[in-house]
Amino acid sequence: MNLDTLAIMKLLPHRYPFLLVDRIVDLEPGKRAVGIKNVTINEPFFQGHYPGHPIMPGVLIIEAMAQVGGVVASLAAENGNDQVPYFTGIDKARFRRPVMPGDVLRLELEMVNCRRGLHCFEGKAFVDGVLVAEAELKAVFAPAGKD
Repeated sequence: MNLDTLAIMKLLPHRYPFLLVDRIVDLEPGKRAVGIKNVTINEPFFQGHYPGHPIMPGVLIIEAMAQVGGVVASLAAENGNDQVPYFTGIDKARFRRPVMPGDVLRLELEMVNCRRGLHCFEGKAFVDGVLVAEAELKAVFAPAGKD
């Protein structure tokens, strides 16, 4: 199953400039997904991180992973449309090499368990087949706030 940006926006509350997944290229709802983030020089964070030497912040790589995990979990049967994912934890985060403009991040997330509404994932980010970051992530779903 593949999802484009518009389909992702139906599943996640994130919007520009914080939607960090361009498409889902492989998906097993409730189990695993592979997402793509095209990193361009036009990203707003490159203005300050770092001028003259643009590097994607590691925390945003982790956030991109979490968003792919949010897609996996949001399609699980127990989560309704009125629920949004809340990031609850990061463990064993490691950054292996810088991510720069022109890179294509391949974000691979696998749900390792879900107990009492706590979704646990193992995530890896690759550029050109090389591991650039990895982490264990946790999230819960809660009712969306009302405007």
